[in-house]
Amino acid sequence: MISCKRTDSNNEDFRFLVSQLDALLRVVDGDEHSFFAQYNKLDLIKHVVVAYDNDEPVGCGAIKEYAADTMEVKRMFVLPSLRGKGIASAVLKELEDWCWEMNYAKCILETSVRLPEAIMLYERRGYERIPRYGQYENVETSVCFEKQLTK
Repeated sequence: MISCKRTDSNNEDFRFLVSQLDALLRVVDGDEHSFFAQYNKLDLIKHVVVAYDNDEPVGCGAIKEYAADTMEVKRMFVLPSLRGKGIASAVLKELEDWCWEMNYAKCILETSVRLPEAIMLYERRGYERIPRYGQYENVETSVCFEKQLTK
């Protein structure tokens, strides 16, 4: 059974999962990896969700403030062998609930055109494509999304 735990970026399980994510992204991003990596420093992330399956860490995600009413979803990852089981959706829902509890009105995020499964996840969860924002504005491989939060 999947359970989600709220924590912070010092969590060892989160750091393990992020190391797996970064290894994957080094391949996916290729020459662009160092550009993206500079925006994913863990010391800037205070709100983390780790998903567990029988006490084993299997997925994660995080949020950080982007604007007074907006949180940015970061570091979403599920172990490749366990994808398609609803883990990412559970993590994303927990992150959205946490945002709502902290009185944020929306979530934004960036992903890569090279990650079609991620794009499908966000669309299934009600995220809508928006123009590329901030540091991603001129990055052709970036796809950005936004979701208004409601209860």
